[in-house]
Amino acid sequence: MTTMTLRGVDDTIAAVLKEKARQEETSVNALMLRILRESLGIDKKKRSAIYNDLDSLAGTWSGQESDDFLRATAVFEKVDEDMWK
Repeated sequence: MTTMTLRGVDDTIAAVLKEKARQEETSVNALMLRILRESLGIDKKKRSAIYNDLDSLAGTWSGQESDDFLRATAVFEKVDEDMWK
């Protein structure tokens, strides 16, 4: 294997790479190798994406919490017939 040095990496790029590596729980070197392989067409880009959303909370309500939510939002299920004439 060959060792290469990349010069001219500014602070913004360095910070973004470090943060992305931290999010993916990998090293900056491993991240850079993956990015290079994908961008050069050597490897296909993986379809598994890391999302920063609330998916981890899905399905965590108790039965009582679910019932309370459905009861509180039931009014939104009613159609005002007069508005649709």
